[in-house]
Amino acid sequence: MGHPAPLVAPQSGFAAALEKLLGKDLLSHDFAADEDSITVDRDAIAAVMIALRDNLEYQQMMEIAGVDYPERPERFEVVYHLLSVTRNHRLRVRVTTDEATPVPTIVPVWPNAGWLEREVFDMYGVLFAGNPDLRRILTDYGFQGHPQRKDFPLTGYTELRYSEEDKRVVYEPVRLAQDFRNFDFLSPWEGADYVLPGDEKAGGTGEAPGKGAPTPMTAKEVKATDDKAAKAPPPPTPKTTDSPAQTGAGAKANIKAAKTSRDGAKAKAAKAPPKPRAPRKPKGGDA
Repeated sequence: MGHPAPLVAPQSGFAAALEKLLGKDLLSHDFAADEDSITVDRDAIAAVMIALRDNLEYQQMMEIAGVDYPERPERFEVVYHLLSVTRNHRLRVRVTTDEATPVPTIVPVWPNAGWLEREVFDMYGVLFAGNPDLRRILTDYGFQGHPQRKDFPLTGYTELRYSEEDKRVVYEPVRLAQDFRNFDFLSPWEGADYVLPGDEKAGGTGEAPGKGAPTPMTAKEVKATDDKAAKAPPPPTPKTTDSPAQTGAGAKANIKAAKTSRDGAKAKAAKAPPKPRAPRKPKGGDA
């Protein structure tokens, strides 16, 4: 089996039946991955669909799709997907056209083709002659261009937003909030060769104005700095006071520091404040 889809038994004598039924309207027949695809004359598409429905029992038209090949003179392909319920078989029918040549509609054959043809028209710009309501169906009324064409920009041409000033939806040209950046995939520790947005105003770094932030050290410079630091002598031991004799304030201070205070610390407790004296009685008795 050539594909992961369920295997469908090939129709014996199907190619001969197609040639006999369609005649000169059949341009090519391809059988690949257990599926049959035919290319027919564009102007005869409606007659071909009637013949396939009435003679080969293709009762349902499942889908209409568009394909864009810009390098071809007739750049568009309109692809119809048919299903035969009684024969359990699918058939793909293709026609080619360009931007200005319309394709005859098949709405009289299958009415559900009306909306599907509108989708192909909206996405690719393919015209369908005879469609009773050929309008856009997926994009907005004021949309410009056709999104599924290969030459259509990814950002489109216009964008819409709700304006508080006008109290309505307004259309404006596309303005990107942030420009696309070119990534050079260099090491982030070595810095970029270009100026990042905002760095052109940086100053006070000792570099020329507009050059941006200073570039970090390279990997070799970082390794050389680490090796130099490893070979440097250790720093001097800081001065500490491990015993009361090392206070440096003399023998009297050492004696006071060796005494134990009430809370256990080696310091002299502060003297209690003197008790207040009682007031003296005035001489000469009571007044």
